Amino acid sequence: METAVNGHIVNGIHPHTPLQNGKHHHEPTLEELERELPLVMDGQIPLGELVSRLVQAIYAELVEMAETMPNMSDSARKRSMADCVVRLKKQVVKLYAISRWSRDAGVVQKAMNITAFLMDQNRQFEDAIMGLKYARDGLDPARLRNHDLLTSLDVLTTGTYRRLPTCIKELVVPPTPLTDDEVSRTLADVEDAIRYRLRMSEIIPWEMSQYRIGNGRVFFTAPKLFELSLCLRGAQKNDGWFFVNVSFLFTVGGDQTGMQEFPRTPTGHLKRNITDEADARLAFYLPPDQPPPPGVEVPPRPALPEGVVDAPLVRVFNFLQMMSLSYQLEILWYQAERMRSLGWAEYLTVAMTNNRQSMVVHYWVRKPPSQRRRAGQSQKQLPLLGGKLTISIVQVKEQTGRKAMRSPRARVLAELQARSKLENSRPSDEVEHMRFDVRWEPEQGALGVAPAPEDMFISPAELQVNPEDLDCESLLRRVIRRHTEGVMKFFQAQLQRGPATRNVFSPPGEVTFVSNEGAPSLRVHLCADEVVIVTVDPRTGRLTLRDTGDLAAAGRGPRFAAITERLNDSPYMLPHALVALRVTTITDLAEQKVQYLGLQSFRTRNFSQDDLKKLGRDAQGTLYIQLGNFPMHYLVLVITDQDFRYALISVKKVERSVNNDLMMEDIGWLNVRRIHGDSVAVEAGVGPEAVAGQKRKRDEMPHAATSAEQYPTSFRLETKMLRELYAYCCARVAYTKVEQQFKLGSIPYTHVNSTLGSYIPEFGNVQSSLARTIPALCVQSKDILSGAPAAEAAMPNIRVIPLNWWSGEDVKVVTCVKLKYVQQPIGKRASGSTVIRPSKRIIYDTREAIVSFLSDNVDKCVEEFLEEWARVSKMVVIAREVAQMSSRYLWTDVRLIAFDLQTVEFTYAADYAVALTCTDQISANRSSYHLRFSRVLPDDHMQVDDAPDPTHNPHEDVELFLCNLLGHGKLSTALHRLVSLLRETLPIVAELEDIRVAAARKGEAIDTFPKSAGWFRVLYGDLRHALDFRLMTGARVVILDGSHTLFDDVAEGRGVARRQPGKQAGSPPSLANSVALQPIPEFRTLVAEAIRAAVAHGVRGQFAPIDIGVICDVAAVRIVGRMLHQKVVEKLAQTRSSQT
Repeated sequence: METAVNGHIVNGIHPHTPLQNGKHHHEPTLEELERELPLVMDGQIPLGELVSRLVQAIYAELVEMAETMPNMSDSARKRSMADCVVRLKKQVVKLYAISRWSRDAGVVQKAMNITAFLMDQNRQFEDAIMGLKYARDGLDPARLRNHDLLTSLDVLTTGTYRRLPTCIKELVVPPTPLTDDEVSRTLADVEDAIRYRLRMSEIIPWEMSQYRIGNGRVFFTAPKLFELSLCLRGAQKNDGWFFVNVSFLFTVGGDQTGMQEFPRTPTGHLKRNITDEADARLAFYLPPDQPPPPGVEVPPRPALPEGVVDAPLVRVFNFLQMMSLSYQLEILWYQAERMRSLGWAEYLTVAMTNNRQSMVVHYWVRKPPSQRRRAGQSQKQLPLLGGKLTISIVQVKEQTGRKAMRSPRARVLAELQARSKLENSRPSDEVEHMRFDVRWEPEQGALGVAPAPEDMFISPAELQVNPEDLDCESLLRRVIRRHTEGVMKFFQAQLQRGPATRNVFSPPGEVTFVSNEGAPSLRVHLCADEVVIVTVDPRTGRLTLRDTGDLAAAGRGPRFAAITERLNDSPYMLPHALVALRVTTITDLAEQKVQYLGLQSFRTRNFSQDDLKKLGRDAQGTLYIQLGNFPMHYLVLVITDQDFRYALISVKKVERSVNNDLMMEDIGWLNVRRIHGDSVAVEAGVGPEAVAGQKRKRDEMPHAATSAEQYPTSFRLETKMLRELYAYCCARVAYTKVEQQFKLGSIPYTHVNSTLGSYIPEFGNVQSSLARTIPALCVQSKDILSGAPAAEAAMPNIRVIPLNWWSGEDVKVVTCVKLKYVQQPIGKRASGSTVIRPSKRIIYDTREAIVSFLSDNVDKCVEEFLEEWARVSKMVVIAREVAQMSSRYLWTDVRLIAFDLQTVEFTYAADYAVALTCTDQISANRSSYHLRFSRVLPDDHMQVDDAPDPTHNPHEDVELFLCNLLGHGKLSTALHRLVSLLRETLPIVAELEDIRVAAARKGEAIDTFPKSAGWFRVLYGDLRHALDFRLMTGARVVILDGSHTLFDDVAEGRGVARRQPGKQAGSPPSLANSVALQPIPEFRTLVAEAIRAAVAHGVRGQFAPIDIGVICDVAAVRIVGRMLHQKVVEKLAQTRSSQT
């Protein structure tokens, strides 16, 4: 605690110590102290502004998501929503943190205020220090004057001042003051003298005719100029007037900053100067008050000529009138300079004449272009200013009639005054009528335009300087506003009537002149809901383009700024700039819709000028939408004066082009109303005239359009309509490619109504809304299947319909064929539904007997159809033939067990089955098949351990040799030959399979394998002996020694059935088999024993032994073959044992 000095508290007063007079000190409250602090807002922004900006940003992003997300997939939609939530959450969290911080904003604000207060105190301390230093420096040279010794001696000797000046006595000894009555009487006498002189002899200017007398003086009022107070020097005739005070009657409007420098009632030096000048004018013809000192010669005073009456009030009126107007002009000049300091300096110049009676203001001042920029500009040079406003103080002569400055009453009263007071004399001075003259001179060619004179007219009343509201900025803005209106009306007329823009902006409401409280502007409708506001900045005189300020136009500010920057170099190019901006805006909106659909678009393509002319002479812009499945085809949005035109073009690359130039091959025009409505058409003659390369006219189609109606809503491109247009173009290209294949193959075709849903139920729910309006292609089976196998199996009409052109997937083509004779599919695939799909490319409707062939390649759909048809038709023929074999050939065990257009599976004997699949290739020009052998197991079959595979068909080993049998000759004959071969060779392969299995169980090295479709061999373990089974005609089988062939004796002219006399069975083998195989020892004897053994087993049939084997029926081959095999095995075993 602070210690007390001499009983008092240092640096303050103790709260319990009473002050003088028993009053206590008042402690200021905290709120009063805070109000004394200066308010500092440096570096702080309102929290509401942050919240507003974040809400607008979130709203704009949500609007964009609402437009884009419906076209996304489910996963992309979820991912996009999650990313958006995370991003927005971060922004909201930041804002939340800021809001939490803002709770301390008051404390921070108070700290900043205290800091500013302390800084201000510091500045005051520094000023006090500098003041003390200045006082010290100023007092150093100060010295006291020498003592007045003479006066001191007088006082000491006489006791009084002998040499004291009288003025000191008058100053020190006050005179006896007048009483109130004396003062009142004196003032009343002066007022009477003033009143008498004004009424009887003084010439009063009519402008000062309003006066009042009071307080010993007269107060003259000159409306809108000044209020003057004068007083008389005395009541004598030669006593003149003297100046008392003046107040100028004006009011400063606008910005009041700095107006304290222009008080209405002058003070200080200004009043002193005015007083001296006014007194000099009032006493111009009066003699001096005191005679000059002796020896001083003064210039002679001006004297009144004879017949001239002094008019001092006229002279003082002229002086103060000029003073008032000059004062007002100075205020206007100060306001103009103030405008320059507030941002107008580069575009506004202010000049004052030397006599300070005229001020010139130049607005919309431009910097002169540089030499390089001047060389690059056109010949039309812009003036360096927009116009000038001249405010001058001029003297006007008194006129009569309507242009007279005084009213008739005022003129009559002035004449009466002159007659009564002047009689035959004339006044020494005449009233000088002064006023402001304001002239506006707009510069010719400002902004490169020449507005109509009537649009640039401004009434004189609007150019008057109003003393009751002196505002240079308001006057200048009125002039600039009128100039802006003229420029805007000129551009409006040019946009609505100009040859290059009248087709676009001439309709009512397209270009609207807006004259509201702000700057006059043009509201230009670009397209749909897009509007641009064109105006002139009143400060800079530069054209400005801005949007309407909604949230959807938030991203167009930089573009408008760039256009404005280029436009102000040549403002007269505004109509062309607006046309270009309109095209750009339309293109942006269309491109945005295209992006919403996920399509690829281009604003330009490398076409030659001749190709671009095909899009029409009125084409102002284009947007090329590339068809996803057809890269060389584009949907073109052509921007014209009134609306979009839509074209479908096909292109190709120009050979040997460095820049990948393109060339239009074909072009077709789309009727949007037909496509978006209930029907579809492509017009060849709507819009521009027909062009070269337009190979196809839509009037060939049943739904061809002949009307040139435009879509009613101008440039309103809906997403749904664009999607349908794109889908239609994809469909048209797909149809065109199919038609081209028909033309190349000379296949006639026609257009028919599409009934895709009734033919292919699988695609009934995934079609486009245009699918039923686009016709299908119909060809005759005799034309398209000419030369194809089984062409007679198809009905006459075949429909060809492209698919998937409405989606982003690859376009497919479906070809629908109705079969003449129906073989119902059977098997696992055919059960449970009337529509089966045996393969990816085939769909079969069993109820309607319609086969639909799907092709993934539009360019080769006809070729692929023919390939598939070749396979399917052969399968249909095979299934039909198999179904008839049991009755036609009495093969009761031949039955069809599975059929699905791709595969035919049937049993050819007992439970032995074969599945046929056609693998034809049109390019190979031959038929090929794949055979898969199996066995059909009964439903109650049980698998036994160590038993052979019950599904194994021994014909599997012969598959390679049997595949080619169906490819020769007529299919039905070849099929019959195949089945016969299978049935006849079944005993052989079955017995060989038993031999193999038995040998394997015994561990014997015996192998069985086919040599051809009817030739089988048993190769014994020493690999030197073999037994062959060969099928012969008439269901006969020859079993012979593998070292011999059926043609060993052909060279000698003897057949195999005739045995050569004296020829032993053990003769040397033929040369063909001498290298690999050796004759079986005593084979003839073994054959005879085998035949006897077979007969003993009850085998009946024909047997024909030959030198090298035996010939028997197919029915006896199993017993005969088994017996002969056993004999051979035993013989070979004996031979090996004897050799060892």
